Amino acid sequence: MKESKNLDRRSFLTRASIGGAAAAAGGTALAAPAIAQDMPSINWRMASSFPTSLDTIYGGAPEFAKRLEEATDGKFKLQVFAAGEIVPGLDAINAATDGTVECAHSVGYYNWGKDPAFACGADLPFTFSGRAKAAYNYHGGGLERYNEFLEQYNLVSFPGGNTGTQMGGWYRKEINTVADLQGLKMRIAGLAGRVLSKLGVVPQQIAGGDIYAALEKGTIDATEFVGPYDDSKLGFQKVAPYYYYPGFWEGGPTVSFFFNKAQWDQLPDTYKSLVRTCAQATDQNMQAKYDSKNPPALKELVAAGAQLRPFSEEILTASFDAANEVYAELSAENEWFKTQYEAMLEFRNDWYLYAQTAEYTFDTFMMIQQRNGKLAPNAG
Repeated sequence: MKESKNLDRRSFLTRASIGGAAAAAGGTALAAPAIAQDMPSINWRMASSFPTSLDTIYGGAPEFAKRLEEATDGKFKLQVFAAGEIVPGLDAINAATDGTVECAHSVGYYNWGKDPAFACGADLPFTFSGRAKAAYNYHGGGLERYNEFLEQYNLVSFPGGNTGTQMGGWYRKEINTVADLQGLKMRIAGLAGRVLSKLGVVPQQIAGGDIYAALEKGTIDATEFVGPYDDSKLGFQKVAPYYYYPGFWEGGPTVSFFFNKAQWDQLPDTYKSLVRTCAQATDQNMQAKYDSKNPPALKELVAAGAQLRPFSEEILTASFDAANEVYAELSAENEWFKTQYEAMLEFRNDWYLYAQTAEYTFDTFMMIQQRNGKLAPNAG
C-alpha cells in the first residue's frame, strides 16, 4: 500500500510538472510585468560632467541607468556620455536645460557663475557633512526648495551621489597660518575660490588633466581635487607632498541628476517614481563606495610619500568668517540664494547640536581605541 501511494505521488508530480511547463510554453502561466506591457519605451541620453577614469563619481550615472533599465524590464534606457563626448563636462547642466540631452549627471556649483543659487543644491563651504546633507535634502525641504529654483532653468533635479567630506588638497609647502595663504596660487574655482580669495589665495581654474604639470612646473602652488581614492590616481604627492584636511568647502557635496523639465513632465507617473527611487539608491551607494575605498587609498598615499596635515584652527576660523562674508554678499544680490541658504542655517544649527551627543561621542571613543591599537585584528 505504501509503495502504491508513493507511485501515485510521483505520477501526480510528474503530470503537474509537465502541465506547468506546457502552460508556460503556451504563454498562459506567467504574465509579463505590467510595466513591460503598458509603459512606453524611452531612450534618453545623459551627459556626465566626469571622465570615466573617476570611476566612483562617474560611475553613479551608469549605475543609475542600469537600475532604471532593470526596474522597467528594459523599457527605460539611458545612454551615458562622459565629459567631452557630447558637451564639455562643465556644460552638462546647460545641455539638459536647452534639450541637447534629456538629462545630466553633474554638480550644481559648476553653474554657480550662471546663478549662485545653483551651488545650494551641491555644497556651500561650512554647511553640511554628507550625512547631514542627505537629511536636509530628503527630510528638511532642501530638495523641494532646489527644484523650485530650478524651474526657471527648465530643470528637475534629484540627488545622485555624494563623496563625503573631501580633503583640503595638495600643497608644495606647508600652510600653517593665514599669512601663508597670501599670494598662494591654487587650483580652486567657483564659490570656494571666492571665499579663499578673501584670505589672499589667487584662485586658478585648470582642467584635471593639466594639474600635475602645473604643480610640477610651479605654475600653481596647490590644488584641491576630491579625496584619497580619486587623488591616488594622479600622483600629486610626487610634486606637492603636503596633503591637508578637511576640505571645508566640500563637507558633503551632492552630485545630482538634472532632467530637462519638458521631458520630465511627459514621463508617466510610474517612471517618475522609479527615477526617484533609483536616484536615491545611487545617491546613497556612492558615498558608501567612497567610504570603503578611501581608507586603503589613504594608507597607500602615505606610503608613497604624502604628508598628512590638518588645517590649523586659525585657518579654519578665518575661512569660516570669510565664507559668511560671501554668503551675506550673495544673499543681498540673489533672492533664490538667500532663500535656500537661510533654510540651511536653521537645519545646520539643529544638526550640529544633536551631532555633539551620541554620534560624536561614539566616534570619538572609537577613534581613541584605534589610536591605542585596540581595533586592529588580534589586538586583544
